Amino acid sequence: MVKRQVPDWLNSSLWSSPAPPAEAPSPLLQQQPSAPPPSAIRGEDAADRPSRSVTKSTKTGADYPVERPVIPAPPPAIKTDARRHKVEIRDPLCGNNYNSDEDNESSARSSTTSASPAAASSLAEDFSRQAQLCQVLSRKTINMGEVRKLASQGIPDGAGIRATVWKLLLGYLPIDRSSWPLELTKKRSQYKHFKDDLLMNPSEITRRLEKSTIDINEPNGEGKGLLSRSEVTHGEHPLSLGKNSVWNQFFQDTEIMEQIERDVKRTHPDFNFFSGDTPFAKLNQEALKDILIVFAKLNPGIRYVQGMNELLAPLYYVFKNDPNEENAAAAEADTFFCFVELLSGFRDHFCQQLDNSVVGIRSTITKLSQLLKEHDEELWRHLDVTTKVNPQFYAFRWITLLLTQEFNFADSLLIWDTLLSDPEGPQDTLLRVCCAMLIIVRRRLLAGDFTSNLKLLQNYPSTSISHLLYVANKLRTTTSA
Repeated sequence: MVKRQVPDWLNSSLWSSPAPPAEAPSPLLQQQPSAPPPSAIRGEDAADRPSRSVTKSTKTGADYPVERPVIPAPPPAIKTDARRHKVEIRDPLCGNNYNSDEDNESSARSSTTSASPAAASSLAEDFSRQAQLCQVLSRKTINMGEVRKLASQGIPDGAGIRATVWKLLLGYLPIDRSSWPLELTKKRSQYKHFKDDLLMNPSEITRRLEKSTIDINEPNGEGKGLLSRSEVTHGEHPLSLGKNSVWNQFFQDTEIMEQIERDVKRTHPDFNFFSGDTPFAKLNQEALKDILIVFAKLNPGIRYVQGMNELLAPLYYVFKNDPNEENAAAAEADTFFCFVELLSGFRDHFCQQLDNSVVGIRSTITKLSQLLKEHDEELWRHLDVTTKVNPQFYAFRWITLLLTQEFNFADSLLIWDTLLSDPEGPQDTLLRVCCAMLIIVRRRLLAGDFTSNLKLLQNYPSTSISHLLYVANKLRTTTSA
């Protein structure tokens, strides 16, 4: 059997630089253990819920024993200015130079402060892309092909463009602009009804039932001048254990509500938009909590799984920062429907009954391993066979949280621009980006052992997002060829 050669484009000077010198680990990178966790949970706190793992193992590379790494809360960091709710967004295509690993890290650290001609050029590209998107969005009928093409290069953070484009890409807005007002009014009203029906305290439900009974009896002259005496049914009694009892359902939901509240409070603790004691932050936390509770009640088959709050945060942040005041005020409703659409493509990863199926998280991790083998068999063999770094120890979090924990918040928005703009769906693009993350640090991985490689992949180094997306797109064209 002839051994497959590494593609020529992988043999460039990009991959030939020496490994960077050892540095003291940054406090911000102390999120993951340097070895596989002893027990794995689907993003749940070990103290909250029992651990769950698949113990079946075989000798094939595709059947990994799936132990779920705990998804830790991000560590506390220095607070940003409370008056500054927006983070800086960099152009994803600046500096498309073929750098080595350490060059990428250096360029990522200096890109926001550089005043080089390349920075000026990228700024011009940013304005040009913004103008093109504004032109496309101003048409009566939106050309989604043009929107996807421009969005895949990164959406400029201005004039509410990203909010509108994401709503289009997620199917929340139709391509006919004239129908937007009616569609938005209908959806926002529908979400309000969801909240009124699902977030109501059972005592309020009982009170309304009693009031409706009185209103029915009064026209017939019954009970005039007398104190009303309402009959409390079995289902309305607080101690009822009946399946249809609103009180029984309320107490069952309490555990999930408490879990959601804990997770929401830990969402981006270093970002004042989500964290802190300011009224603005508390308002945003309350919105995230209500969205997740409504989603859990409307989807009893999946309910809530820890980590969903991290997928919700980028959507709500983008929509809440829409310069259009009406849209910003309705950010909670818009976020809910877009979150439902986003999760529809990944919900099987959160359903434990599907873990071992062809659509479960185990199968998706296997696809990533196969993709790496296809494009860089040498690196795949070193990780999978020589050092035995099981993909589940790093890829589980990458895939389930859509890379929101591997990069800073601004960079994760740029990655999401690319994920959402793929007409084939975000999952294939996500796997290519994950594969590109491995290839970009291949030099260091090939020189490392189990411990160093696991630490590197669980604490992914700073890199140029534009270069990462370039390599991911290169994998697409190579596969097509």
